[in-house]
Amino acid sequence: MTTNLPMKLSHLPNSLPLDGAVRIELVEGVPIFRASSLVQGRIEALLIKQKESALTSEEEKELDEYEELDDYLSFMNRMIRNSSLIQNFKF
Repeated sequence: MTTNLPMKLSHLPNSLPLDGAVRIELVEGVPIFRASSLVQGRIEALLIKQKESALTSEEEKELDEYEELDDYLSFMNRMIRNSSLIQNFKF
């Protein structure tokens, strides 16, 4: 996992669908961003292929971009959860 996450993503994977790529779930009243099942399926397909044979350079780039997006969503989810905790903390 990247330790110095950018505040902006430089690009998205070309295979990322324009609609329905990310879903929002409520976890204990806090919105959490998650990759859609379609995106998760593509990532799993790339990971399976990576274990069985070498990925093309384009596929490696795509997998790296998905990892960057996952890191970013995780970062945003932590920020949202932390903000929620601070707002709910009573002095």
